Amino acid sequence: MTKEQPLYLQIVDVLEVKIRNTMSANDKLLSERELSDLFGVSRITIRLALKELELRGLIYKQQGKGTYVSGIKEPATDLSSAYSFTEEMTKQGRKPQTVILSFEKIKTTAYLSGMLDLDVDTDVFELERLRIADGKPLMFERTYIPERGFEGLTSDLLEKKPLYDVFAEDFQEAIRLADEEFYASIALDYEARLLGIKKGDPVLHIMRKTYNEKNRLIEFTFSIARADQFRYRIQHHPSKKI
Repeated sequence: MTKEQPLYLQIVDVLEVKIRNTMSANDKLLSERELSDLFGVSRITIRLALKELELRGLIYKQQGKGTYVSGIKEPATDLSSAYSFTEEMTKQGRKPQTVILSFEKIKTTAYLSGMLDLDVDTDVFELERLRIADGKPLMFERTYIPERGFEGLTSDLLEKKPLYDVFAEDFQEAIRLADEEFYASIALDYEARLLGIKKGDPVLHIMRKTYNEKNRLIEFTFSIARADQFRYRIQHHPSKKI
């Protein structure tokens, strides 16, 4: 199944390019009304676009003042190494569970193409999952996987075993490394309902790019984790003095 890019995502692509290339942190965006007039669309469409930009960490809102560019658009430092959610929860003595919310084939937007190093309108799989441990929802994930190299990937296959096991056992793809960046944010309506928290509660946003042994990018995942249930542990090793 394929679907065309929604209008609000087309606006997101335009605004993201402007934010990344011509704006600085704390610059103020045009108002909803001004953006609506500029793009010739309804304010509802503009609100959807702004929510997506906020979800990506590119903007933030100040009540009664407006919408501003965040500092997240600057490149982040690598802070963690690859891991499997299922394996990690098992190591902690917790019972992991994954609920597949949706699985479909879509065409890449300009944003996704940039994240996956693909041409625009390339076929990719979009997978949405809810990660649960001991009966509590911990994390919502939206994953994108190039169709090329993973023809035959189905939701039934993903229901049976973890994604990285599917990569290794069904497609002979070994993971070489995963790059991640993460930042603090607040929950919007959709993820708040999924995670069983209130809108505005603190969450952790995580963006991951996973590469195979040939250094080909085979996965891009955007995750939203509950701040009260999910933690990252990072070890820092001092460099050797010469």
